[in-house]
Amino acid sequence: MKIKIFAVGGTIDKVYFDQLSEYQVGVPNAQEILDALPIAFEYEVESLLRKDSLDMNDADRQLVLEHVVADPCAKIILTHGTDTMIDTARRLSGIPGKCIVLTGAMEPARFKSSDAVFNVGVAVGAVSSLPNGVYIAMNGRIFDPFKCRKNRDKRMFEEL
Repeated sequence: MKIKIFAVGGTIDKVYFDQLSEYQVGVPNAQEILDALPIAFEYEVESLLRKDSLDMNDADRQLVLEHVVADPCAKIILTHGTDTMIDTARRLSGIPGKCIVLTGAMEPARFKSSDAVFNVGVAVGAVSSLPNGVYIAMNGRIFDPFKCRKNRDKRMFEEL
């Protein structure tokens, strides 16, 4: 089995500079996460954008859609910022013949307390077992992007 991972940025890929409390979206951390694990599948990581999801626009979502549609792989994971992950998931709905799972993190993958490794693992399990469609893998659950929301106060996704 092969999984294609598209990285578009977001907190999962952020690198913080403590002195100024500034950050930059860096290289895809999904590559580093998976390279460190004994895994039984093939994968390829491609960076499409390095943006905070709040900075994404319709043109960015169109670019993501075009790459997902054009890629021959039927199992796709997108690492994405959590603030507009649902918007992108909804934009990708209706793509036939693919299982697409979006995931991200509430803290950068490089932080010890980050949920990034857990969320990437859940996304891998989801894309490996779910039927074709678009899903969000966050907080140990799989969500329908048309029936969930991000609860900022609880720092987690929840069903509507």
